[in-house]
Amino acid sequence: MASRHRPAPHARVIARSNHRAPVPMKLKDIAQALGGRLVGDGTLEVSRAVHPGEAESSADLALAMDGKLVALLAGAPARAAVVADGVEIPDGVLDGYVAVARPRYALAGITELFERPVHHDAGIHPTAVIAADARLGRDVAIGAFVVIGPRAEIGDRTVIHPQGFIGADVRIGADCLFHPGVRIGDRVQVGHRVILHQGASLGADGFSFVTPEPGSVEAAKASGRVGATNRVLRRINSLGAVVVGDDVEIGANSAIDRGTVSDTRIGRNTKIDNLVQVGHNVAIGENCMICGQVGIAGSAVIGNRVVLAGQVGVGDHVTIGDDVVVGAKSAVGTDVAPRSVVVGIPAQPRDRVFDQLVHIGRLKALFAEVAGLKARLKTVEHGREKS
Repeated sequence: MASRHRPAPHARVIARSNHRAPVPMKLKDIAQALGGRLVGDGTLEVSRAVHPGEAESSADLALAMDGKLVALLAGAPARAAVVADGVEIPDGVLDGYVAVARPRYALAGITELFERPVHHDAGIHPTAVIAADARLGRDVAIGAFVVIGPRAEIGDRTVIHPQGFIGADVRIGADCLFHPGVRIGDRVQVGHRVILHQGASLGADGFSFVTPEPGSVEAAKASGRVGATNRVLRRINSLGAVVVGDDVEIGANSAIDRGTVSDTRIGRNTKIDNLVQVGHNVAIGENCMICGQVGIAGSAVIGNRVVLAGQVGVGDHVTIGDDVVVGAKSAVGTDVAPRSVVVGIPAQPRDRVFDQLVHIGRLKALFAEVAGLKARLKTVEHGREKS
């Protein structure tokens, strides 16, 4: 990784922009990129992908992969479209279209083909503050008011947008994209091709405190009662860091705390949504999906390919096995076996929770039936007493 040559005090190193106008694409090339079936004129050129109801010209590619949207094609000016395989398109509605087997997956390919990269200026902004011994790779872009600490290393082609902070001894790989306001604490390691969205924080200290004698939390866990008071809270410092694998994406205003002694770890290709809290010492595996407002307490272990839906809470020291799916708003307080689907508070196997809900729904009728039986029994008993 090449060392950065420091510019003159007021030099403007910015040289170029990554902004580019849309490039027309032929329909046959789109079909090939998506692995779809081309029907009609493959030489049609399109410049953007749009909802069928928002098409404005013949240069638009209408995305009608939902069957409900196919009817809109008849009144749209678009002459090309992408549709789900098996859908019938009336004659004369389109000049050509691409049929795809898995629309949702095709959408990922379409958005990649027509991506409009986030604008950034090339080079180093004159207001950036960069330590003399920091090392920047080739074609790195550093925005306004970015601070990069001592001995930090930034990989080739990485982009750091304005008002970012990179602490001392941080290592960042190549081809990363950090949106405005990202904060990276000391000694954090970030892999290649990582995307961090606005306000993401990596490497804050863990929330870890202790009392001189067993406190209220320990008493409550042991006996279910509060038998002690927390008169003094002593801080447990965070000696570890955060290690983020390649191809990870972390959403806006999410926070990942550094470990107490060992590092907090995020596995390769894991995707973390906005407003997620990952506590100290947590280990998250590869290819996980952690949705918005999830909270993972300290020292939890999350396996590979785990999905935590929105607002899931995971307790401290809990282990969740590989390929687990946890439903929204669930509270996971005990270990979860691999390949389980759990929901609820507390989280339980999905089928068991659904059975409970069915039975709860029948309680009103059951109570009415029991009340009727009691009334009949009283009548019978009253008759016996008379006889």
